[in-house]
Amino acid sequence: APAGQPLDAVLAKVQRRAHWILRQRRYFQQFQPRAPEKRYVSGETFYYLGRQYRLKVAEGEPRSVKLIGRFLTVFTPNKADNRAVRTQVQEWYKTHALAAFEGRLDACLVVAQRYGMTRPQITLRRMTRRWGSSSGNGRILLNTDLVTAPVHCIDYVIIHELCHQKYRNHNHCFFELLSRCQPDWKVRKERLERVAI
Repeated sequence: APAGQPLDAVLAKVQRRAHWILRQRRYFQQFQPRAPEKRYVSGETFYYLGRQYRLKVAEGEPRSVKLIGRFLTVFTPNKADNRAVRTQVQEWYKTHALAAFEGRLDACLVVAQRYGMTRPQITLRRMTRRWGSSSGNGRILLNTDLVTAPVHCIDYVIIHELCHQKYRNHNHCFFELLSRCQPDWKVRKERLERVAI
């Protein structure tokens, strides 16, 4: 609620929206429980562009991370140093996320430019509660973890944020534009909600 808003006004608004709030809570509870915290040891499952890979930690130098077949292979001087392995994997994701998102943005702009949307600058950040956001200054912020999702889900987030160039709020006009740009956006959104964040 805005700072300085009277508590009774906030509670009244929550009360008016109680049915919607409960419906949303029930919807998101179906995706529980969340996956356990990663330990960054060999055998764990990781995803990249919707595909599943097994982590393989091997001793070796120089430090590197590579996709080799169905494995995400980490070469590190001390394979028992889980913290160092985590850092290497996260850096790999960040580097590959930016390249993947730039490529998907190019594909999405083919449609978006028909509606007067322009190429934004992409910035990345790990976020715990959202996949992306749009600012008024021509930038979109994407969650680095979005690179684990299938490509069609990444496209949904990018198109969604591009539509905010025209409509800042999630009003009727926004969803009408989103439906014109991506008629199956609801299916993509539902699939994305099943990806742990």
